Order: sequence, then C-alpha cells, then structure tokens
Amino acid sequence: MTTALPATAPRRDPGPGPRLQLVGDGPPVVPVGGTSGRVGYLVFLPANVDPVALMEAHGVTPEIHTLDPRTVPTPWPEQAPSLETVHSDDAIRVDRARRLAEVDGRELDLTYLEFDLLDHLVSHPYTVHSRDALISGIWGYGHIGDGRTVDVHVARLRRKLGPAHRNRISTVRRVGYKYVPDRP
Repeated sequence: MTTALPATAPRRDPGPGPRLQLVGDGPPVVPVGGTSGRVGYLVFLPANVDPVALMEAHGVTPEIHTLDPRTVPTPWPEQAPSLETVHSDDAIRVDRARRLAEVDGRELDLTYLEFDLLDHLVSHPYTVHSRDALISGIWGYGHIGDGRTVDVHVARLRRKLGPAHRNRISTVRRVGYKYVPDRP
C-alpha cells in the first residue's frame, strides 16, 4: 500500500526533542519519561528529492549522525564467482559464464534456481549437501521455505537430465543430496 504525501502539508510543531533520528554510532535517545517507543518506516523517494529538505518541509526535525567506518558491519565474505567452464564428466557440462548446462551435447532449458542448483552440485561432486545448506546457499539466507522446496527442484532437475543421467543426483536419506558423476 502506498500513500502519497499531500502537496502542501501544514507545518506541525515537532514538540520537544527530535521526532526523527537517523541512527548512527551514538546511543539511542530515550525521552525523559521512559522508554523510546521507536517505530521505523521505510520511505521511497524519487532520486532527485532531498530527504532532509522534505522532512523539514513537513515539520520533521531529522537528527543525523555520521557513521564511524570502524563500526560499520562488514558483509559476509563472498567467494568470487568462478567463470571457468566446469566439466564434471563427459555427459554433463556446466558453463557458468554463459549460464548454460548441457547433457550429452543437448542444451537444458533450466530455470535460474535449477541452473544454480545443478552448478552447485556438479561443482562439489561426492559431497553431501543438506537441504538447509542448499536453501541458504542457493535460495539465499532470507528465503522462507523448507526442505520440500529443495526436493521439488531436485525432482524437476532430474526430469530434465533425463532417464540416462537422473541418478547422478543421489538422495541421501534424511540429509539431502549429492552429485555422483560416474553413477550408472
């Protein structure tokens, strides 16, 4: 749901203390009477709008703190994507640079997640991957789902690999899946 701000809003008295605090490296400001009772809002603005000017125009007094670079959390270390072509064996070939998967020279029509799942399994042969590890690694940490999501994608991937190669993705009961390149 989106609500547009009125073109001209009456100026409101911001009252005692800051009404909006952009959080930085300082401690939270707690009113004299008790707890802060903060509520956060996500506001989308056009690229050419100055948020401070907009807040001041609507009677909101922003309190801005600069961040100390030493206190900014570092993101999770990510492995640099390898763009080399991965050859698992003579039958299945995954080309990361072109996002292309082939079985016996036949190009597979894979969805984005199916390709990532096949690429991950082929890149780590004989390694058992739990469903939770696949969910967080392929779908991402914030994905809401369960192991059944992985099961459905593996079933679709096996179907697309065909009867001659579907058994290369092996089920490890009550754990997850592994890729076995030389499985008959």
